[in-house]
Amino acid sequence: MPDSSIPRVAVYLDFDNIVMSWYDRVHGRNSYSRDRQRIAADPDEKEISERLAAAMIDVGAIMDYAASFGTLVLTRAYADWSSPVNSLYRQQLVARAVDLVQLFPAAAYAKNGADIRLAVDTVEDLFRLEDLTHVVIVAGDSDYVPLAQRCKRLGRFVVAVGVAGSTAKSLAAACDQFDAYDALPGVATPEPEPAPESTPQAGRRRRKAVDPVEQLLSRALRLEQVRTDEEWMHLSAVKNLLKRMDPSFSEKSLGHRSFSDFVKAHPKIAELDESTNIVRVRAVDAS
Repeated sequence: MPDSSIPRVAVYLDFDNIVMSWYDRVHGRNSYSRDRQRIAADPDEKEISERLAAAMIDVGAIMDYAASFGTLVLTRAYADWSSPVNSLYRQQLVARAVDLVQLFPAAAYAKNGADIRLAVDTVEDLFRLEDLTHVVIVAGDSDYVPLAQRCKRLGRFVVAVGVAGSTAKSLAAACDQFDAYDALPGVATPEPEPAPESTPQAGRRRRKAVDPVEQLLSRALRLEQVRTDEEWMHLSAVKNLLKRMDPSFSEKSLGHRSFSDFVKAHPKIAELDESTNIVRVRAVDAS
């Protein structure tokens, strides 16, 4: 039987909304609307391909953030998955066991295309799965305000994730918690886009190659620090969160006898305090 003391989380992504909003955040206001026809015509065109790559959504950052609230028991993403833009994300989403809900092309870009389907599914899930404690809505439309209010009336903790500058203030106010996608651990903040003549690489974000395991540990530390508002955190709590983020994680498969040994092997990421019976850990940049 599942541990009833652990919160159970459902995640709903209005994928078109978050992709378009982030594209505009990276390349400038209304950029997606201006580029829509070129994207639909040939997403592999060099300039368009580069602009899409610069504005890729980090699905892992969203799912790991949601996992910081509890066990993910239901995850759904709504979009027209035959669209070349959305199909770029299939591998990421399937790898995180996200259920891809197909919207018909005619509805995918129409007003309330995803909104209605997502809202109906969410309310149905809340009545069907009474043990759900948290609802995470990844979108920015004010159309989701009634859904957020209904979820709260049904006793769930409601979290919204949206792109800064593209999320309705009313949606943020209707939820118990709102966090900008831009601020999630692991998400690279876009740089101001230079004038077109200055470089053909306009709009790219600088990324530093990071070992996936180090990135996982760093992200877990930052999320647990936000949750507890403490500099030093219980090592066991960080491990539990990391396992929820990546159930396949095993320190032994990485050559470490214990989780504390694994943490010690990454001194640039974390610092241990073993001076008491309760082992604590903190991010090295926390001080």
